[in-house]
Amino acid sequence: MKKLPALQALVDHADELLDTASTPDYPNALNGLQFENTGPVKGIAVAVDFSIRSIEGTMAAAANLLVVHHGMFWSGLEPHTGRAYAKLRMLLENDIAVYASHLPLDRHPSLGNNALLARELGLKPSAGFARFREIDIGVQGTTDVETTELADRVRKFSASHGTHAVIGGITDRRQTRRWAICTGSGASAETLKEAESAGIDTLIVGEGPHWTAVQSEEKGLTVMYAGHYATETLGVRALGEHLSKKFSIPSTFIDAPTGL
Repeated sequence: MKKLPALQALVDHADELLDTASTPDYPNALNGLQFENTGPVKGIAVAVDFSIRSIEGTMAAAANLLVVHHGMFWSGLEPHTGRAYAKLRMLLENDIAVYASHLPLDRHPSLGNNALLARELGLKPSAGFARFREIDIGVQGTTDVETTELADRVRKFSASHGTHAVIGGITDRRQTRRWAICTGSGASAETLKEAESAGIDTLIVGEGPHWTAVQSEEKGLTVMYAGHYATETLGVRALGEHLSKKFSIPSTFIDAPTGL
């Protein structure tokens, strides 16, 4: 009978692979193992968000390790009552561990959301983008493609994940020559300023405030909003597949879209 891997072995490998200890992040991200179980790992489930739906999906897949991008403490402090209590009870009763990776997974050069989105869109990164403290979260590069063609690629990607892409700014009669990607909530005052300074003409993000579409047009910048959820399905899928291959246990993607 095949010996199943210990939880700590998977955690240690993921932490080293993703450079978890050295990657700065928001306090509520709390990257790494967030909830442990009592036995070896028999199966992995991966999801974008920690939620009742992702826990139910883990149970249905007969897995006992849930790997997520947005972890258990994403919304901050809350009492363990109502739905918060229900989630903890589900974890305990089904002996499910939870591992979370936010910015470490966003920035990984091969398993990261940004690198993988670039690959999906036929773009090749040559530098980092979206500076956070001392690290780059996103990627940027050069190309020579009609902006309308790139917009069509983004729309196709988003539609394949059940999301409707929104294209802001000028696209007609334009060539995209310098692009940047920051998945998730990628459109912000900081990223627009960074894009302008770097001479970026096309910025691809998950989502952003309404005003970013207004300001980007005034700056002559095209912003393609591909969907927060859609752009962050890539990393957890890739990490699950990597762990599955490394430890010879099954991995299942739990699709729980938010519509955003």
